[in-house]
Amino acid sequence: MNVWIKRLALIVLAVILAGAAICTYIMYSAKNAVPVLNYHQINDRDENALTVHTDQFEAQMKYLADNGYHTITPEDMVDAWENGTELPDKPVIITFDDGYADNYRNAYPILKKYNLKGTIFLISDYVGTYPNYLTWTQAEEMQESGLINFESHTLSHEQLDSTSPEETWNQVDGSKKALEWHLRKEINFLAYPCGSYDEELQRMVKDAGYQGAFTVNYGLADKQDNRYLLDRVPIFGCTNHTLMRFKMRLSYTPIFAPLARFHKNLLDGGHTFIAKFIPTP
Repeated sequence: MNVWIKRLALIVLAVILAGAAICTYIMYSAKNAVPVLNYHQINDRDENALTVHTDQFEAQMKYLADNGYHTITPEDMVDAWENGTELPDKPVIITFDDGYADNYRNAYPILKKYNLKGTIFLISDYVGTYPNYLTWTQAEEMQESGLINFESHTLSHEQLDSTSPEETWNQVDGSKKALEWHLRKEINFLAYPCGSYDEELQRMVKDAGYQGAFTVNYGLADKQDNRYLLDRVPIFGCTNHTLMRFKMRLSYTPIFAPLARFHKNLLDGGHTFIAKFIPTP
């Protein structure tokens, strides 16, 4: 019996050591990749998966500032990849999709407080049209601060892999031109509405003059990636946005992202019981 216990202990130890070695290799391989944090709404009213409470958002931004992270823009990142410009230590990109009014009321003052940059992907037809979205005056004020960069989230947030080619082009090219006219700056990046994309859409985004595009797929943005399929780290998807969850997603994305994809595949396949045992913070 003692022999079997020893053998079992050795097997368990070997598995633990192998797992640790694999995790170390995965983390080392991703050391030059950039976390692109993905937010939507920042408020204390909406209890949904797209919303992070204001105090939680501030705790997260304070953590970045206190721990030596330096915020950059998507353009900074791609310029470093393509032209060799140097990125700061511990670079991170903070992005917000849609352009909600609470980005101005709640997120912007916190970013100013900690001197952090952010990028907001605007639905251009919604700006100044609906009360829950930014106005052009607010967008201009944020842009003039030097802390907020604006990019495209299309004209009206259509799911572009299911629209006609003509409408897809209108959404992609039209939003770029509208934002450039209103904000008097180049628009170089797009975030896919609903995270949906296909090869034809990627081609159109490139033809419209964008330098790259972002998905909502969980992962880091890496130099080796397709510029039109850049991953992000979703800080949404649940209503439990603890600081510990944020830290784990920020620091261990290379490990947790594949587990999250496996977890989703299990759920999609109806294997809910097995999915419960997959750690996905």
